[in-house]
Amino acid sequence: MRQIDPTSLTQRENYKLLIGSVIPRPVAIVTTQSETGILNIAPFSFFTIVSSDPPILSIAIQRKNGESKDTARNLIATNEAVIHILDQSNVVAANQAAAQLPSGESELTVADFTTVPSATVDVLGLKEAKVRFETKLYQHVPILEGSQVDLLLLQITAYHIDETVYQDGKIDPNGLQAVSRLAGNTYATIGDMFDIKRPD
Repeated sequence: MRQIDPTSLTQRENYKLLIGSVIPRPVAIVTTQSETGILNIAPFSFFTIVSSDPPILSIAIQRKNGESKDTARNLIATNEAVIHILDQSNVVAANQAAAQLPSGESELTVADFTTVPSATVDVLGLKEAKVRFETKLYQHVPILEGSQVDLLLLQITAYHIDETVYQDGKIDPNGLQAVSRLAGNTYATIGDMFDIKRPD
């Protein structure tokens, strides 16, 4: 087995090894609003659950040339975001939202999404997602070494779940049709599922 010292690699080389190994990764489509009212939409695959009590999600957003990206900057300024789960019905629009636009321009100009009002935050949600979470910023953890990252912990203030995927307090994975991120331009569907009973 090959052993590699991460300190001997460039940021890009480390990135390639990580995104090719830590797979599949769930994808959050994040909406935030600037202080001037511009809606920002961006997908992130450095995304996961942190806690269920309280319910907290995390997204890690790499800075560009040391500057926080619009999503992180908006979240830190307003403390609000809506997190949507990427699925087969919205993956094309989410990919469109990944376009590099000027910070004063909303991704609604290029991505085929429909906005809906939220219940507990001012940020709009996206109708096309079967699952979305309204969230408020719980903690911002800046990682200032190397390429620099804004790690954002977001507490869920409301769930919105399509009736077609909600069953007895659970989510139907077949109905959700979640899409995950691999490396490069590659995505994956859930694929085969199997059960293994946990030890007592």
